[in-house]
Amino acid sequence: MSSAQMPNEPRDQLLIAFAQLNPIVGDVAGNLEKARVARALAAEQGADLILFSELFISGYPPEDLVLKPAFQAACRTAVQTLAAETADGGPAVLIGTPWLEGGRLHNAVALLEDGRVSTLRFKVDLPNYGTFDERRVFAPGPMPGPIPFKGVRLGVPICEDIWTPDVVECLSETGSEILLVPNGSPYRRTVYDERTNVAVARVVESGLPLAYINQVGGQDELVFDGGSFVLNADRSLAVQFPNFQERVRLTRWERWADGWRCEEGARAPLLTGEEANYAACVTGLRDYVEKNRFPGVVLGLSGGVDSALVAAMAVDALGPDRVHCVMLPYRYTSNESLSDAAGVAEALGCRYDIVPISEAVEGLEASLAPLFAGTERGVTEENLQSRARGTILMSISNKFGSMVVTTGNKSEMSTGYATLYGDMNGGYNPLKDLYKTEVFRLCHLRNRWKPAEALGPSGRVMPDNVIVKPPTAELRENQKDQDSLPPYEVLDAILECLVEKEMPVADIAALGFEPALVARVERMLNIAEYKRRQAAPGVKITTRNFGRDRRYPITNRFRETA
Repeated sequence: MSSAQMPNEPRDQLLIAFAQLNPIVGDVAGNLEKARVARALAAEQGADLILFSELFISGYPPEDLVLKPAFQAACRTAVQTLAAETADGGPAVLIGTPWLEGGRLHNAVALLEDGRVSTLRFKVDLPNYGTFDERRVFAPGPMPGPIPFKGVRLGVPICEDIWTPDVVECLSETGSEILLVPNGSPYRRTVYDERTNVAVARVVESGLPLAYINQVGGQDELVFDGGSFVLNADRSLAVQFPNFQERVRLTRWERWADGWRCEEGARAPLLTGEEANYAACVTGLRDYVEKNRFPGVVLGLSGGVDSALVAAMAVDALGPDRVHCVMLPYRYTSNESLSDAAGVAEALGCRYDIVPISEAVEGLEASLAPLFAGTERGVTEENLQSRARGTILMSISNKFGSMVVTTGNKSEMSTGYATLYGDMNGGYNPLKDLYKTEVFRLCHLRNRWKPAEALGPSGRVMPDNVIVKPPTAELRENQKDQDSLPPYEVLDAILECLVEKEMPVADIAALGFEPALVARVERMLNIAEYKRRQAAPGVKITTRNFGRDRRYPITNRFRETA
């Protein structure tokens, strides 16, 4: 800076592109090509550097796949190939990858510039809770120092490294000027406040600006929502990416007398609350179908609220031409249900067929009659209806290749109000982590709103009667869910205490619930574990989903008392 330059003028500039993209686990060649395309776009924008999300080359989370030597070698080759391409004078690349160093496998970020892998940094704090199990597969790295790049000292803590102060403190004390944070942070309904609070805390402690770059897209049960952002050292929000959408965006950084600052750029509004929950379900279903190369989906459309919501999500995710709805009526199916199911399919514009199950059910009953002679009809006979429906849907799937989507909600999965090899048949369940009361709310929401990139029609897609009529499985005359379960408003409140909060039964009863009812719900929750182990995967929405977050033994005699 010349002696004439004023202290309120920038000294230097740095152009950094951030890639909020949707990698596929195991698709090393595809992820490499996606990185190339993003880098070319960043070059057109004049970027000096492009930053990708955590473990971008392998896809995140790779789980035990990353332990395969052939997979490790493929990732390393891809990184070296991309590094060689940086000899073209275009943007340098900061990209996440598994990296074997000294016989230890690390969750790494590699700086690629001038045709080579110039610098590596390894993740220090490996999470081992909830959805994460990184200590099983990665070794922790040493405390990192800054990465020098074009005269700037870049601190690159990786995801969990910013959730405690130590790594950022080390980076700050060793001279870092900007914090660039690659993330693989999955969606949950409390995540935005949590991320913001953590990022602000690190900015305040370090006095440094922070860029938080997150991946987007579905990976099995997890949905990554993107929502990348940049905070300046004064905690002001400079840039906000949208959630649930891919973006490559250029940011302009300037060095002032008091440090680096990101110019204000686009600040997209975030989907939050129930809108974010709905978008997460659509994203998870879409990517599960697309990444596993299914041509479409098939589901049983009963005229009830759960299947109507799943049908809407499927059409929003895939378009009406790839969704096949099948009504499977029996003698207990009401004309009201037939009309409501047809109304949903018509509003969504998807294929709709009626396949009666009478012959299948009565054939099974006839086969079993000698064995069941002298017994009373009951749940066993009712479940034959559900299992006939499940078999028919799986047969359609086998014949035409479409994946069966299941429609059970978290209230049902918690209490075992579902039939193994019947309505639980299928490959994926977008409602798995949504309680019944949330299903009702999302139905109302979808009738007045849809995500920006949804492929389904706007406006009302579910008749009012689907939402307001009392829920029923229609397995016997005049059956209602509340014949077997407490009212959903009460049930869901108790379940949230038991599942999400792990509250003792006595403490839940102290909130005003009947002690015997709380004990009954807790018993249903415990004895249904064997069903949940056999259930289809589904989108994680809450902080404690079944499977990744909540892992209980099937054989378990412990019971609490109120």
